[in-house]
Amino acid sequence: MAVQLQNVWHLRKVAEPSAKPCDICFKPTSSVLITPDQKDHFYICPGHLKDRGFCSPVVDEAEVAAKKRKEELDREIESVKKEYEEKLKKRKNLKDSKQKGKEKKTTGDDKSGEKTMDDGENDEAEKEKNDKVRHPLAYLIHSTEPI
Repeated sequence: MAVQLQNVWHLRKVAEPSAKPCDICFKPTSSVLITPDQKDHFYICPGHLKDRGFCSPVVDEAEVAAKKRKEELDREIESVKKEYEEKLKKRKNLKDSKQKGKEKKTTGDDKSGEKTMDDGENDEAEKEKNDKVRHPLAYLIHSTEPI
């Protein structure tokens, strides 16, 4: 009696020295599709993972929505923290200027310089985040024959 396999495969990465040829095109690859019960696997190159005729990613809508909501909340928290820090700096600068008798123009110039540095750091963080390649963890294999 043959056990029928599920058509859900999880993407795993192996170390580069352990890379083996793709089971379809024989190019070296470190990507492996494996069943959830880990009884079957095969090496697959990234080109075949992008091929919609071969497989398609399994997308959990609830998980995607929760992740998006969490990212929005994190951004909101960061913006509130920045506003609070700016208010504290403003208060400190006003207090210092009153004590030392400085002009408000010089403190305004310092703040504009700080903002440009923060903006540059934010741009770099966003670039790093966008540069990361995200692969779905599960795929469905398309075939004309039953598995």
